Amino acid sequence: MDKPEIEFVGDEAPAELVITDIVVGDGAEAMPGATVDVHYLGVEFDTLEEFDSSWGRGQSVNFPLNRLIAGWQEGIPGMKVGGRRQLVCPPHLAYGPAGGGHRLSGKTLVFVIDLLGVS
Repeated sequence: MDKPEIEFVGDEAPAELVITDIVVGDGAEAMPGATVDVHYLGVEFDTLEEFDSSWGRGQSVNFPLNRLIAGWQEGIPGMKVGGRRQLVCPPHLAYGPAGGGHRLSGKTLVFVIDLLGVS
């Protein structure tokens, strides 16, 4: 799949994780604690400004889910290889409240994730 475009995700940032399947995959299912191979795009909810993209680096990335932000730990399990899912992560499931020391602390983040593999 090509790099996704995120144009509009809503007027008000959600208080809880919002999971939307854009494409439902038909491969192996990601389980809690799995290592996932993904392509992803991350933007800030308020501005839709891109802050990270594996497409920008030209290669997918492998992550153990248990080392990622809570929104990914909760939002990727159940996804199947070949799928594309959008996660809207409020601050408490991303990088914490404002002033938390990360440049994205206090921000609601939107990710579009393509699941390429699980192990």
